[in-house]
Amino acid sequence: MMTSLKLLSVEPSDRGSQRCRLGPGLMSALGFSAGSPVLLSLPGGSCLCTAWPRSDLAEGFLQADMKCCSPSLIRRPPSRLTLDPEQVALVPCPELKGMKISVVVRSVEFKRNSPPRFVHELVKDMLKGALVHRSHVINLEDFDTDIRYVVIENLYPDTNAAGLVASKTSVEIAGIQTVRHFKSLLQGQVTVPLGGLEEVSASLREMLQLPLLYPGTLASLGVSCPRGVLLVGPPGVGKTQLVRKVVGEVGAALVVVRGPEVVRSRPGESEELLRGVFAQARSTAEEGPCVLFLDELDSLCPRRSGSSAPENRLVAQLLTLMDGADRSDRFLVIGATNRPDGLDPALRRPGRFDREVIIGPPTLRQRAAILSVLCEKMPVCRNVDMTALAQRTTGYVGSDLSALCREAAMHAMRENAKGSGEQTLLLKHFLEAQKLVRPSCLRSSLGRTDLSPVTWEQVGGLDDIKVKLRQSIEWPVMYPEAFSRLGLRRPRGVLLYGPPGCAKTTLVRAAASASNCTFLSVSGADLYSPYVGDSEKALSQLFRQARACAPCVLFLDEIDSVIGSRCSGQAANSVQTRLLSVLLDEMDGVGLKTLERRGTQKILQVEGAEESHTPEQMDGQEVCNKDVMVVAATNRPDCLDSALLRPGRLDHVLYVPPPDQQARLAILKVCTKSMPVDADVCLEELAAGTDLYSGADLENLCKEAALLALEENMDASSIKHTHFLQSLKKTTPSLTAQQIQTYQTTSDQNI
Repeated sequence: MMTSLKLLSVEPSDRGSQRCRLGPGLMSALGFSAGSPVLLSLPGGSCLCTAWPRSDLAEGFLQADMKCCSPSLIRRPPSRLTLDPEQVALVPCPELKGMKISVVVRSVEFKRNSPPRFVHELVKDMLKGALVHRSHVINLEDFDTDIRYVVIENLYPDTNAAGLVASKTSVEIAGIQTVRHFKSLLQGQVTVPLGGLEEVSASLREMLQLPLLYPGTLASLGVSCPRGVLLVGPPGVGKTQLVRKVVGEVGAALVVVRGPEVVRSRPGESEELLRGVFAQARSTAEEGPCVLFLDELDSLCPRRSGSSAPENRLVAQLLTLMDGADRSDRFLVIGATNRPDGLDPALRRPGRFDREVIIGPPTLRQRAAILSVLCEKMPVCRNVDMTALAQRTTGYVGSDLSALCREAAMHAMRENAKGSGEQTLLLKHFLEAQKLVRPSCLRSSLGRTDLSPVTWEQVGGLDDIKVKLRQSIEWPVMYPEAFSRLGLRRPRGVLLYGPPGCAKTTLVRAAASASNCTFLSVSGADLYSPYVGDSEKALSQLFRQARACAPCVLFLDEIDSVIGSRCSGQAANSVQTRLLSVLLDEMDGVGLKTLERRGTQKILQVEGAEESHTPEQMDGQEVCNKDVMVVAATNRPDCLDSALLRPGRLDHVLYVPPPDQQARLAILKVCTKSMPVDADVCLEELAAGTDLYSGADLENLCKEAALLALEENMDASSIKHTHFLQSLKKTTPSLTAQQIQTYQTTSDQNI
């Protein structure tokens, strides 16, 4: 039985010889003779060499000269590997009639000053007698010339994957490139797969290919090439990764500059560094297509003001450099920012940044695609539904989903730390990780709330109100196709009004828990500010964050204290009036701002390309992801402005009545479910004797009964009926008949 082989570094005497040293016993077992051409299959590529016995005749070791290997092995040579003998195989290498190659030289000066015939003869002489393989790279650094590598593009005849370069083999040079450009291309080939960005990736790729690869086509049409592209999107959506991926696919070199790297304290130093960056891009562009990527552009080119002279000079220098780019410069400028409003307006015009690509938070399908890519190499159980998981991760961007998968893997590792079984990621691991990893856009949100889950069964009675809330909040999320089929849109808002203590807030918590929506809650104390305009800005920012995490439930508790009525004698410029105008505009405005678009659909549509989604799918996505559900609660509905209560804003106005006898019985059953109640306790009798009690009063009644039982005996194991009767005598209802009559009259008038 043949043992595994340990890969060792090549002997200095074998460098450039294309030899593979094996034990003589293994060579005999595999049928190799001295000088037999063999192909080594390695992680990430392969290597072509000739088999020779080891000088020390030791078995179990392998040494190979990587003169002819895959491009990926040039970038990262293999080391400390253990190979199976099956990974070493004979390969036929007949004499080649011809081959097509690309030459990689040391510098652009050699490329510019060397005659093509001289390069051709020199390369042909260095390759004579070498074994070559299609799509492999020949390392010629041992010849100590300016020619470093040769890339094998094709071999003739086409039937051969490998062959021997003889004196009669014709050599065709397809192109000459420098080492720097070649290695940048190798670096670009190693890209992280991106899910959900296929459309914008294809559009961006086309925009790069036209000016970089086909500049003559645009020149023949009499138009200039686009000089710049601006990527706009929130942090974590994948702007930088997208640029690296597309640039690698196009085959261009990438020069990356981050804004803070250029900014210096001394006058003129920042401008000098910026000029050096553009000079480096022009030098790289002489060797081949090049992309200059300016990351965090808002820190490099902020909006100019009269007070900051250094920043103004830096902005002016960037504008001058972009205007001074010649048509012959084969490089494109790409900027990325998450604060487009902070950029100088002069930068965002045709001729500088011609195109703007907006990448919004991922939609449901895009999140499912991102999760599929992230979990591709993870041992995820087949029962884990990525679509269902994507529905639970509203508002998550690509970096959030990556952190979620990493945290789920950590949970699985901790769970299986003591066991020896195979580690598999289950849905429960992702749900546990979701408790720790929240959407990054909500980390600084005003209304961020750690919502403790509440089920519908924990709310006693109010069956009609529960049905209405489920229709308004749950159904659009769970059945978007049905809503689209009937032409329905989810309601913009719901108002719950009724006496205090009747479970208005608890109903909203139950609805948000059941629908798996993002839940934000604010009160007047969160919004009010002593500075003019801050309250309105905070409310507008809250809606912007809620739309980024849609579907989202935005709960405005005690809305009468936040927003009043314009007819109640308030000043026209009061804080409540201004907040009301902002709320009306956010709920029923003209449209979304451009930067608040979800996903990448309809953002950068290639001319002549067709939409890839059907209208039904797009409608379903819009129902799920577009709007924010505003749920308001108040016990003073007469204080609200009439403009807020019309359909299209607060569509459903629901009266939450005080519990009747049947509802009080259901509430008492819920409150005593976790209590050790004695068998003599008659909840029906208690429900009949608690008229005018609200849900909060009934909960307090049960708590008082438990305390009375402990007062009698600290070792009490159950609560008796007498304790409830004593508690009933001590507590009084918080509602009055007149108060209920007022709410009933308001309900009859339908507000």
